[in-house]
Amino acid sequence: MSSRSASTRASFSIGEVLAQLRPDFPDITISKIRFLESEGLLEPERTPAGYRKFSAADVARLRYILTAQRDHYLPLRVIKEHLDALDRGLEPQLPGGNGLPRVPMSLVGGEAFPGPQDFAADSADVRLTRQEFLRAAEIDEQQLTALENFGLVAPRASHYDGTALAIAKTVKELGRFGIEPRHLRAFRAAADREVGLVEQVISPLIRQHGPEARARAEEVAREIAALSVRLHAALVRAGLRPLLG
Repeated sequence: MSSRSASTRASFSIGEVLAQLRPDFPDITISKIRFLESEGLLEPERTPAGYRKFSAADVARLRYILTAQRDHYLPLRVIKEHLDALDRGLEPQLPGGNGLPRVPMSLVGGEAFPGPQDFAADSADVRLTRQEFLRAAEIDEQQLTALENFGLVAPRASHYDGTALAIAKTVKELGRFGIEPRHLRAFRAAADREVGLVEQVISPLIRQHGPEARARAEEVAREIAALSVRLHAALVRAGLRPLLG
């Protein structure tokens, strides 16, 4: 939903955007679009001459704003909070909820082994403040501090991502069996060794430079990561057989 997304190239003039939106929102005007921009709800690109150029993501963002106003009577302040949540990969709460954005369920659960696509750079594209992270992971400050002290979780810049959330929730589940963060330093060390192995394999590709070499390095890294998780699970399963008869 972010108007700043680089994934969709700007290609529409403000008049073309108006033509797209008018069938669903007959009252929309160029002045209304400019007003929403002035209020910071969207930020279209500008040509060197200063003309606005809107991307498909900008149009989708405008549809969200106009729908929220028309169907839910939300004030711009609340809509702006919704857009902020969407920009950070969260799901905004509609009226009737507690008003707090939610973490998508796809980042909370997951029974199957991860595939290469789950190790893509944007697969954990959610940004949580510390308080949002505590609420989503259902842990307290003391527990989060322990996770950080033992190197299991760390914020990226000022936010926590979906991977950190998955770690925290998994460690919490392990806690039901008396396993604490201090017992999991070996997991951190093993993960670091696996990352080192991946780095060793893809380093020659990275040194080649160029977009094709970079893309191939990312593809190989994701495939090795997925296979290493599968191998780890199989080894644990094999090791448990003698214990379980």
